[in-house]
Amino acid sequence: MRFGSAILLMCIAASAPALAEIGRVKSSTGAAFVVRGKTQTPAKPGLPLEPQDVLLTKRDGRMAMTFIDNTRFALGPNSNVSVRQFLFDRKTQRGQFEAQVNRGSLAIVSGQIAKSGQDAMKVRTPTTVLGVRGTRFVVNVP
Repeated sequence: MRFGSAILLMCIAASAPALAEIGRVKSSTGAAFVVRGKTQTPAKPGLPLEPQDVLLTKRDGRMAMTFIDNTRFALGPNSNVSVRQFLFDRKTQRGQFEAQVNRGSLAIVSGQIAKSGQDAMKVRTPTTVLGVRGTRFVVNVP
């Protein structure tokens, strides 16, 4: 009985979703940070990104990052952007990506997720939702 319980617990633990790297910071200047939970980390090149991270720049900050589906973000000064959802299957090249631009500017070059299906990538602002389908654009929220 104990052996069966141990195997069951191992299977449950193995199937539990683990936060995985979804991208990396490519460059940053000035005051730029990745906020994960209650921890604010300076955005240095190579810093891994995870779902639910908040990308934050101050008055003199800028940051660029690349996600595993080849989506690229560039944040301007005084920006606050949340990665609300990021799911990507490398085998099928399909997924879901949702970002929330709370403040500032965000330039985007969409990657594979946006090309994988209608409404697969969304960018939210305080007043609108943009559906992205394989394009380049800039969002500015005062």
